[in-house]
Amino acid sequence: MRAGAIVIVGLTTHETRREMSDSSTEGVAIVLHPVTDLEQSKAVYAALLGVAPSADSAYYVGFDVGGQHIGLVPNGGAKDTSPVSYWRVADIEATLTDVTAAGATVIEPAHEVGPGRQVATFSDLDGNVLGLVHDG
Repeated sequence: MRAGAIVIVGLTTHETRREMSDSSTEGVAIVLHPVTDLEQSKAVYAALLGVAPSADSAYYVGFDVGGQHIGLVPNGGAKDTSPVSYWRVADIEATLTDVTAAGATVIEPAHEVGPGRQVATFSDLDGNVLGLVHDG
């Protein structure tokens, strides 16, 4: 590892897995960052993470680092200012039902974004946006 490199550690320690074993989620799997300039942001994140993108297209750039996926979403920086963390869940519809019953508001209902992958977003009581992902 080069001097000054940043190491991203996901929720992968034995202790964390044991604590989450009774949880309805499997931890944060994906963090999407809205950006205004996809090409420039790709260069910044590649420099930060020390790896080339694992997905690189005109509509999305993604990096796989430390057991997590870091994605760059174009045309989002002007309206969205915060990254969205996507929690991996076994049953996306049941989880949406649970969080809305607890007071959350669905922003984007569950929908397919790729073969076998569903995502959804909701806001908590303070307006923070959270995501759910299910790979089935």
